[in-house]
Amino acid sequence: MYSDKRSREFYILAIFFALFVLFLYGPLSAILILSFQGENGGLTFPLNGVSLHWFANLFETQAVGDFGGSFRRSLALGLMVMVVTVLVSLLAGLAFRRRFIGATALFYLSVASLVVPSIIISLGIGVLFSQLGLQPAWYSSAFGAHLTWTLPFGVLIMLAVFNRFSPAYEEAARDLGATAWQTFRYVVLPMIAPSLVGVGLFGFTLSYDEFARTLMTAGTYNTLPLEIYGMTTNVTTPVLYALGTVTTVFSFLVIAGTLGLIVTLNRRSQASR
Repeated sequence: MYSDKRSREFYILAIFFALFVLFLYGPLSAILILSFQGENGGLTFPLNGVSLHWFANLFETQAVGDFGGSFRRSLALGLMVMVVTVLVSLLAGLAFRRRFIGATALFYLSVASLVVPSIIISLGIGVLFSQLGLQPAWYSSAFGAHLTWTLPFGVLIMLAVFNRFSPAYEEAARDLGATAWQTFRYVVLPMIAPSLVGVGLFGFTLSYDEFARTLMTAGTYNTLPLEIYGMTTNVTTPVLYALGTVTTVFSFLVIAGTLGLIVTLNRRSQASR
């Protein structure tokens, strides 16, 4: 006879999951609430009124911190990294579908940076630029540092995608007279488009909030994570919480928009089969 009684393991896992959610979203919730602190409020509870004062303060000239500039740099850098990550990952995925000399060594070399501490890579790139007499900048040295973080993930994702991709679709297209480019453009690309969008989202989010690999490579101008870190020792108002709330909401909007795009592409791909 079936019993509705829960086992002890169920309650243990439920408690563990609750603690995990609390640990993950508890600090974020505190920052979200404190960002609506009143005009005369401080950095801690209790709230001294409720207002949008600190959000409006983000768009005013600050004594410390360059919110707008750092946000634009992080956004531009994230988009640059996203585009290159998608293109290189796609080309790598296509290349590794065929065996070639040095494929194994190249694969391990491409993912080696995942096991190297990020700060070491940042320091190494910064030192290399200095030795070459080049000025580190967010659009050059930091761009390369971020690619050492995003490309391995992108390549691994595309290898997994193509590993379960049936070549029968391509063979059918060629039997019908399609050229290699037409086969890729009208058969392969629509089917892997959701995965490419996922790689793009992965590349953008990893770059957008990357701190360690940017620390020694950003040069004179900070990206947003570096700016926020620098502000923690200078800013004594809830404007820092307001900035955290705005960037968090922006991240969630990017993720939600990307997931919506993936769902749409998946439906179109299934409808075309």
